[in-house]
Amino acid sequence: MWRVLFLVLGLAGCAHTPLPPTPQEIQAKRFEPVASQSVIYIVRDYPDFNDSPATLTLDNAASITLYPGTFYRWEVPAGKHRVAGFAGDNGAIHLDTAPGRVYYVQHRLSVAGFFPMSLFQVVGEGQGRAVAMRGQLVP
Repeated sequence: MWRVLFLVLGLAGCAHTPLPPTPQEIQAKRFEPVASQSVIYIVRDYPDFNDSPATLTLDNAASITLYPGTFYRWEVPAGKHRVAGFAGDNGAIHLDTAPGRVYYVQHRLSVAGFFPMSLFQVVGEGQGRAVAMRGQLVP
């Protein structure tokens, strides 16, 4: 019985063990701008208000699912963009981006009534990079 208990406790300790970085994550953590495009990093720190996953959309088309401790890098044409929660999540942020610039958006998930609500805030380069460096790129 003790062996089973130690095995369960040992496996429970592995729940937040980060995976080795992928080549895409290594590239994303270079934070390089793209001359003809804008780059938007959406970062979600750990811990968060809520540990639930959050599906987000970019311009009502591309979607990703963020978890606490994850981030994503979007390379987009310069101009107006909307990052928003999906389905019952009505949180959103509007960005007006310029070519060759990198933007960092902090994402948090709150619970308001029955539905989660995404909270967004544009943050400085130092804070955005720090959160991404601690996190993992979502595929």
